[in-house]
Amino acid sequence: MPGYDALVVDRGSQPLNDALALIAPGTTLREGLDRILQAKHGALIVVGDDPAVLSVCTGGFLLDAEYSPQRLSELAKMDGAIILAADASRIARANVHLMPKASIATSETGTRHRTAERVARSIDVPVIAVSEAMATIAVYRHDAKHTTQSSGWLIDRSSQALATLQRFRVRFDEALTGLSRLEIEDAVSVRDVVSVLQPGEMVCRIAEEIEGHLVELGSDGRLIHLQTEELSAGVRETVGLVLRDYADKDGLARLQALAADTMMDLPQVAVALNLAAPRAELHAELAARGFRLLHRLPQLSDVLAERMVERFGNLPEIMAAGAAELESVEGIGTATARVVRDGLARLVEASIFERYE
Repeated sequence: MPGYDALVVDRGSQPLNDALALIAPGTTLREGLDRILQAKHGALIVVGDDPAVLSVCTGGFLLDAEYSPQRLSELAKMDGAIILAADASRIARANVHLMPKASIATSETGTRHRTAERVARSIDVPVIAVSEAMATIAVYRHDAKHTTQSSGWLIDRSSQALATLQRFRVRFDEALTGLSRLEIEDAVSVRDVVSVLQPGEMVCRIAEEIEGHLVELGSDGRLIHLQTEELSAGVRETVGLVLRDYADKDGLARLQALAADTMMDLPQVAVALNLAAPRAELHAELAARGFRLLHRLPQLSDVLAERMVERFGNLPEIMAAGAAELESVEGIGTATARVVRDGLARLVEASIFERYE
């Protein structure tokens, strides 16, 4: 299995992702940028024409013309920057000289890219630099930069990540089925819980990384998007419910903060979530509070499930409670108590059937 870190491509903040969506394959702006590359030209393009942008512009000429890929590529033959409307529907100005403050820090060396980075850091707009020499497209937004990759490369990496995602989803489903059975039998250990949380969190992380690729793939990534949605459906919610059953209120934040290497080590995950002390055995017993299995009862609201857990403390006590005890919980009447008892009984029957199938 390829290392998870090898699949991660950092695209920075949501504003940068929004900028990448503007130039994804299938958009008219990307068509214009591809035309510039095919003509072996360079370009500096600012997507936004508000007063803040105009304050760093000098020279050039006003166009206010409807955008088209052909017009963009023709205007790129000139040395100056091109200013587009915020939605890239119109070309506002061309052959503009951009003059951001020279005191703004930049890590770039080329004139075009230095200017692009300084403008992006000083004004809240996407700035695109097309390199004639390197035949690349770089997008700047705030302090973030991303150089686009070819659709073929992105599809290959996404497919690799998708295969890894599928393997983690299989592990998650198998571990979750085992956890449900053990919860009903009141025989859960720390290992059983962590064996669900680890692949579940990895499914969520890899799905997020694939979605990052899909932002850049645009219309070319529709099939991969559907597969990712199917493989990751319901996992984040289930992981949250498992954490509510066994960890404290900060459990989700701590799980998401774990490094990829730590996620591969079950004892470290257990310690990080306060499920076990350092060097403690993973076979230590735990009792589920019951949120996840109660969530599977469609006629029981989250509020009533919360009250039941508060009243009885854990799942074994809830399962052992009689009708009168269940009805003592605020909001639970005779009908709801019957729903709870019948629903839990069906889960027990299903568990027995799965065990001996």
